[in-house]
Amino acid sequence: MRHSQTPQSGKTQLYTTDERARRDATIWTLIQGILAPIQFVVFLVSLVLVVRYLSTGNGYAVAADSVVAKTALLYLIMITGAVWEKVVFGQYLFAPAFFWEDVFSFAVIALHTLYIIGLYGTNWSPTTLMIIALAAYATYVVNAGQFIWKLRRARLDAEVVV
Repeated sequence: MRHSQTPQSGKTQLYTTDERARRDATIWTLIQGILAPIQFVVFLVSLVLVVRYLSTGNGYAVAADSVVAKTALLYLIMITGAVWEKVVFGQYLFAPAFFWEDVFSFAVIALHTLYIIGLYGTNWSPTTLMIIALAAYATYVVNAGQFIWKLRRARLDAEVVV
């Protein structure tokens, strides 16, 4: 059986006992726990800067730089997250417990990458680039919500196991 079921509820657990032990023992869990809130703070600051630029026309350079910083953190968290999945689940991506989060992460990465390509490789207008950034940020919020839901579910599972 891929995931364990709790005897009380019959619900499938997010982690097997072995996966939970690997999750709790690896440094990659701590790294993800540090990078995720940092990325979220950078996202919030960048969102304000992007919206400010779109509404006033001021601060394009700092808004553009903030999206680059957010994108760099996204790439970092995706790479370290893949390593975390490998340690916990034995595969770099698309482990059954996080399959849909990983699928949606690729949409997030694609939009952020489109922004970077647009910024450095095209002559798209600043407004076009900022709209792409907002689309990337909207997908990021959905994806972050998916991961927060899984974190909540893991905590609830841990309460049942104990």
